Amino acid sequence: MVILRNILSALQQEFNHRCKGDERGAWFVYTLLAVITHFTSSRSANLLRCLQTLFRLSLSSQRRFYIFMASSKLPWSRLWATLWSLIPNPATKGRLLLALDDYISPKTGKMIFGCAPFFDHAAKINQSKYPWPQNIVSIGLLKMVKGRWACLPLAFRFYHMKKTIAAKKVRIDGKTPPFQTKFEQAIEMLPEIAAAFPGTPLLIVTDSWFGNDGLFKPMRKTAGQHSHMLSRLRVNTTLFALPPEHQKHQPGRSRKYGDKRGNATTLASEFHERATTYSINLYGKQRDVLAFDNIMMLKTLKCAVRIVWVYRRSQWVALFTTDLDLTVEQIIEYYGARWKIEAGFKEIKQEIGSSKSKTRNCHAVTNHLNFCMMAATITWIYADRLDKTPQRCYAVNNRSHFAFSDVRKLITQAALNKYFVSFCPKPDKPKHNSFIEALLQMVA
Repeated sequence: MVILRNILSALQQEFNHRCKGDERGAWFVYTLLAVITHFTSSRSANLLRCLQTLFRLSLSSQRRFYIFMASSKLPWSRLWATLWSLIPNPATKGRLLLALDDYISPKTGKMIFGCAPFFDHAAKINQSKYPWPQNIVSIGLLKMVKGRWACLPLAFRFYHMKKTIAAKKVRIDGKTPPFQTKFEQAIEMLPEIAAAFPGTPLLIVTDSWFGNDGLFKPMRKTAGQHSHMLSRLRVNTTLFALPPEHQKHQPGRSRKYGDKRGNATTLASEFHERATTYSINLYGKQRDVLAFDNIMMLKTLKCAVRIVWVYRRSQWVALFTTDLDLTVEQIIEYYGARWKIEAGFKEIKQEIGSSKSKTRNCHAVTNHLNFCMMAATITWIYADRLDKTPQRCYAVNNRSHFAFSDVRKLITQAALNKYFVSFCPKPDKPKHNSFIEALLQMVA
């Protein structure tokens, strides 16, 4: 309960300098708790019902709550910066591991902000390849929490297609926003995150779609030269040896690239016999992985990269990173942890229930997704600050680590504790010295 109070009170203080700051701050905190609670999905009507029944908030009118949820004055940038500072030990072995990816959230209804017929490359045979979803570019922090990898959402942007903006089908406060590619949106978010963790090198872990010069070169300009990339290599990528040393009396300039070695596929067959077995913490278990690494040149990035070929029973995968100080074990483990951003999308869409939201207004849609992502981040921060590792409530084959839902249940129990109101007063009650009052009640 004290852990939850310390997290929420820091967020509540961001409303102190505003008009009716105590009331709006309390509304914000209890709405976050309503999103985290394990009893219902985070539709606005369900949140209102949760505030009335579980937390016993006396609401003068429903319209007032819906106006709050669609407000354009919530200080999200400062709230996120405050939450980033509450993450305990965010760096992993001296690096900030950031997972970058985009996902779609299918909706029903034509007048929903951000919706358009986006192509779904993961659609099944019985599903439409052009559903009606929102496309969201997201960045999350990959972090080891109580012995398991987790992805903490940090920032997001709604992606709008160029033809949708050109047709003026997207409006924000009555104005048509400028078109931004997914790379430009990612580059816009990275400096804000880097500024919150000064002096910490960044390692962007992403799939092969983002892993190219469209992200790497602008990222170095905005986030600094200490930012690196870890991604998957395409099978037809041509690789070159390191350039030879410039001789003292050699005429002309030095060579930028060495001899052509071939593409990733041909080199995978060549290096298979020279591969070594490594013991790596991968997907929640200690596994033996057959791999071979080499430092080569990529013309797409115009720099040297460390490439790791990972051999499975019948297939292989080539990973590359611009951070030459990473070991083979770290490269494979960190890229394996990238899958946690996909699990984080499932937690936000299905477990918390952002996909079930019926909001349509621009600010209401943005606020609702901010609430859902911030609730997920708070859940993992709460788990990281616990003294003991949470126990798994439901046994699953080959899974021993605790689940996201287990931490939500612990937070729900702490929020429904009868002493929690003293720690976090409700908006309709006067604020006394709540901390001392709660301690006296618990001692009594």
